[in-house]
Amino acid sequence: MTAPLIVVFGGTGYLGTHVVLRCLRAGLRVRIVARQPATLPVASGSASYQAADLNDPASLPQALVDADAVVNAVSLYVEKPPTLTFERVHVTGARHLAEACRQRGIPTLVHLSGLNPDPASPSRYVSARGRGEQAVRAVFPDAIVLRPSALFGSHRGLMSTLEQLTRLPVIPLFGRGQTRLQPVHVEDVAQAVVNSLTEPTCRGRIYELGGARILTYRQLVCLALRHTGRRRPLLPVPFALWFAGATLLSLLPSPPLTRDQLILMRDDNVVAPDADDLASLGIRARDIETTG
Repeated sequence: MTAPLIVVFGGTGYLGTHVVLRCLRAGLRVRIVARQPATLPVASGSASYQAADLNDPASLPQALVDADAVVNAVSLYVEKPPTLTFERVHVTGARHLAEACRQRGIPTLVHLSGLNPDPASPSRYVSARGRGEQAVRAVFPDAIVLRPSALFGSHRGLMSTLEQLTRLPVIPLFGRGQTRLQPVHVEDVAQAVVNSLTEPTCRGRIYELGGARILTYRQLVCLALRHTGRRRPLLPVPFALWFAGATLLSLLPSPPLTRDQLILMRDDNVVAPDADDLASLGIRARDIETTG
């Protein structure tokens, strides 16, 4: 019997690559779809590559041929107008894919979003995430929505970024560093994708994916210092100063800090108490203090 074919859009990214590998380990066939799939390092007889663009609807049908399920792991964190914007990637592109899946009668679509996807958020990124979810579910009501928190693991992600930050002589904090986060291991999120693909009762549900521990940003910085064996003073910086700096940096072609990133660091990023979570998918969340 031929194994199911899972089509992973965004399979070249940090999370997408882990999703691809988890699917292959589960005995599934995978078609990795990206704008430039030839750059992918994954080599497997059960994996194939296909070029397609979410904002080119004509390119999608060929990528979906014979698909049993589809995963949208396409993401954008810094805009590069006019082609790469939050609106085009997280809203318009996501809707195009959902429409293509519905037209082909594909039974399962997993849409990867993020925690707190508020359509009314002042952050263009957060707002686009929220409106993207709405657009997908309006077209494909049975879509499975996974909302991971900040990712860590595999020498990339949140902890890797913070460990790079410890090279500074003084580490500036966002405000007093009291924003709460619930970082989730990238492998746990990838396994959540696989589990949701293979369990029909997941269709139409929303899952919020956080790690085993909720920590403040200050605590996470201190954890990064312990990992690197460094000692650095921590400097609280009011958000008003951060936003002023981000306004000036926005004049650069590729600003190192944006207003959208600051809004993400201003608001708590944790799983709601009553939400379906990793445990609902049979996964025990890893602890960032022991596996970060």
